Amino acid sequence: MSAETTTLSAPAQMANVIYVSDKAREKVLQLLGDAGVAGDDSYFLRVSVVGGGCSGLSYKLDFDNEQKAMDQVFEDNGIKVVTDLKSFLYLVNTTLDFSDGLNGKGFFFSNPNASRTCGCGESFAV
Repeated sequence: MSAETTTLSAPAQMANVIYVSDKAREKVLQLLGDAGVAGDDSYFLRVSVVGGGCSGLSYKLDFDNEQKAMDQVFEDNGIKVVTDLKSFLYLVNTTLDFSDGLNGKGFFFSNPNASRTCGCGESFAV
């Protein structure tokens, strides 16, 4: 099975992808620069779902430059997002966003597949 690449600019065209908001895009680009890999097209944002958290499943974000055979590959808002197939089943049509407000700072996910989320927004259940 080959990796799939999809490019969309608006969540209005739901097509089983992972979306990146403008604020998340800005922060990802800043962090790539801070890591010294800005402009290196081999690096991408790896999004995964792992067991844990108060609701059972947690999100994990990393920068990576090694794609695996069963990875699902997307590009939205100029950001290449890669996830393993198992995680993607939980992340279909999820939007990665970023908040720097007083009530919380950091990345968060708007996941239409989550039936329940915890108060801190870092874990969810389906």
